[in-house]
Amino acid sequence: MKFFVDTADTKEIAELAETGLLDGVTTNPSLIAKSGRNFMEVTKEICGLVDGPVSAEVVALDHAGMMREAEILRKIADNVCIKVPLTVDGLKTCKKLTGDGTMVNVTLCFSANQALLAAKAGASFISPFVGRHDDNGFDGLDLIRDIRLIYDNYAFETEILAASIRHPIHVLECARIGADVMTAPPAVIRNLFKHVLTDKGIEGFMADWAKTGQTI
Repeated sequence: MKFFVDTADTKEIAELAETGLLDGVTTNPSLIAKSGRNFMEVTKEICGLVDGPVSAEVVALDHAGMMREAEILRKIADNVCIKVPLTVDGLKTCKKLTGDGTMVNVTLCFSANQALLAAKAGASFISPFVGRHDDNGFDGLDLIRDIRLIYDNYAFETEILAASIRHPIHVLECARIGADVMTAPPAVIRNLFKHVLTDKGIEGFMADWAKTGQTI
């Protein structure tokens, strides 16, 4: 499973990239606004911090507008992945861009039928929103299961990018189901390292080592 971080905070991205475990970054207009920085500037900086895909989202709602914005965004760096909404115009844009060899992340997916359409449009990534699906009384993990089954049935190459990940259990279950990628806020990724028994074990080892009076 690939790990993407869902943020526009370049400091957080740089720190996680140093672990060698980060495969890409996802952003959206809300995250860019939260950063308080210029959209093009922060996107270019992020692209320099990671080798993998960096999702940069269009804000136009019509096909022509999306194509115009995508043309600007994909010039930022070779690892820019154009992010489009799961609408008719979004999928028209996806089909056109992927036909030109551009990576496309289709976002705001809330049904397996929508995911099927995105795969047929040639999406590089489909982003089903697990946590937000749960918030509205549906099972976000069931959505991932349905998409995995459909994509496997027809050998679609579109990668399932589980988004709106809220906690480590979401990560675990998406991995068990077979999601290709998960994107989560920095705090969720950091929580994956934590376990009370790991902390306790280190504490015990250090106490015993101190008793030896030795150094390495």
